[in-house]
Amino acid sequence: MREQIADKPTLMVGTVPIYGDLILAPMDGITDLPFRGLCRRLGSAMSVTEFINTLDVLEHHPRYPKRHAFEPYHRPLSLQLLGDQPEQILQAALQLVPQVQPDIIDINLGCQSKNVVSRGAGAALLKTPEAIAAIFSLMRENFPQPITAKIRLGWDEDTLNYLEVAQAAQENGCAMLAVHGRTRNQAFRSQARWEPIRELKQALTIPVIGNGDVRTVADIERIQSITGCDAVMIGRAAVGNPWIFSRMDRHEVPPQTVHTTILTHLQAMLQFYGERGVISFRKFLKAYLAHENIPQEALLSLLNSQDPSFIIHWVNDYYDHRE
Repeated sequence: MREQIADKPTLMVGTVPIYGDLILAPMDGITDLPFRGLCRRLGSAMSVTEFINTLDVLEHHPRYPKRHAFEPYHRPLSLQLLGDQPEQILQAALQLVPQVQPDIIDINLGCQSKNVVSRGAGAALLKTPEAIAAIFSLMRENFPQPITAKIRLGWDEDTLNYLEVAQAAQENGCAMLAVHGRTRNQAFRSQARWEPIRELKQALTIPVIGNGDVRTVADIERIQSITGCDAVMIGRAAVGNPWIFSRMDRHEVPPQTVHTTILTHLQAMLQFYGERGVISFRKFLKAYLAHENIPQEALLSLLNSQDPSFIIHWVNDYYDHRE
């Protein structure tokens, strides 16, 4: 893990000190234990789990424990919960929090997936600030951990209620707010807006984390300058360049480092998932190799393989000639 040089925290999330101003954003199907661990070692200041569906917890579904699995060095660990009813979220948390013992509990108010919003969870909760207030009030009464959230600017252009949502959350005990600079209806289309993040930073007394279209080190500096945010959350850009948490743009990363990281990441996936780790690794491998000039046929052959030995041999051969 990168050595922490700072004598004092960059920010405080309630009573939890955070050393560093770059954080890996939670992403469904992406930020599993191996990838969170990789990014934490490269400088992500804290770890946020993939969202835990509260219905899965209450119904004892076998899939959810892997979503919150972690290693001790991942801490500070934030456990992200997704639900649509205050009491439902509370009951799931009462089961889960004693098992996981997270440092922070995060409420998902930003997921734009159709499957999520159709049940009234994720970004759909932005339509009802009173429900958000009730969730925070209930969670704050029952847990000593800081309660945080990640939001979008609103449901659509006609309901840009980020200030109302943020104030409802803060007034009911929210300890930190991460803000993605798009509406739910925008999903990941068009340009993220950073000016509303600046408004929220000026309006709130809790830490505000900026998120959206941060792809390069220059973007990190720009969003910090424009918004004054306390830290920056990076999502999709980290998939192909986890070194961004070490403030390195992708073209600055030596081929040998990419080579070693690919193999280390694959081994971690195999250890965590077993044989199906190869399939889960494809999206990462594709992103790692996106900057290389690999013929389409060779790339497809590699990405379609379910044989880890073939992938390891191919990667070794490619980078032995590349370096």
